[in-house]
Amino acid sequence: MTEYLHILVFAAHPDDAELGCAGTILKHVALGQKVGIIDLTRGELGTRGTAEIRDSEAEAAGKILGLSVRENMEFRDGFFNIDEAHKLALIAKIRQYRPEIVIANALYDRHTDHGRGGTLVSEACFLSGLAKIETLGPDGSAQQAWRPKVVYRYIQDRHITPDFVIDITEVWEKKKESILAYGSQFFNPNSTEPETYISGSNFLKFIEGRAMEYGHAIGVTYGEGFNVERKVGVNNLDCLI
Repeated sequence: MTEYLHILVFAAHPDDAELGCAGTILKHVALGQKVGIIDLTRGELGTRGTAEIRDSEAEAAGKILGLSVRENMEFRDGFFNIDEAHKLALIAKIRQYRPEIVIANALYDRHTDHGRGGTLVSEACFLSGLAKIETLGPDGSAQQAWRPKVVYRYIQDRHITPDFVIDITEVWEKKKESILAYGSQFFNPNSTEPETYISGSNFLKFIEGRAMEYGHAIGVTYGEGFNVERKVGVNNLDCLI
């Protein structure tokens, strides 16, 4: 039986979702909603660790977040394309889990996989709603068309002005825990591996500083910023309080 998801997060690499929207995931899981992450690659080109280590770290982080689903598409890190084969693979996943909300990488970021992955997911979400595109589910049966209601984008490295901010103050410590589940990638004073852009202690300070910046913008301690593909509509002004 298919386990439908309320929110499906796509990430170019394991740890992207934790860095960009783990707080939001935690808040929605606490509401009793089913949330899943699909990583596009195994991060096998990362300087530190191995793909196998990243697999186990992603599994551990998923347990911290309380995910209903975590999968990996095993696209080629650094070299996956925005083409028919990759779009069809994602369409099949979108139709399998039928999410109301999809969250993906920003369209512009330091790592080229992020923007390319964000574009790939956006196009797959639209195409998934076209009934004449045929895909098969895990059991080999024909899938029905499905288009998520909205696509949002989390923000990682580059400074991007968010369209809205989620208050994650109450789950900040658990978000940090999910990030630090990736022990091969982030600051570890005992590591003998080469230092990278994200492995220094200052990078974790940057992540906290960014969260505080977004939180400050809405009058709270910590926040996560998101961009939208279309304008967000509300029923009344009370929804904005």
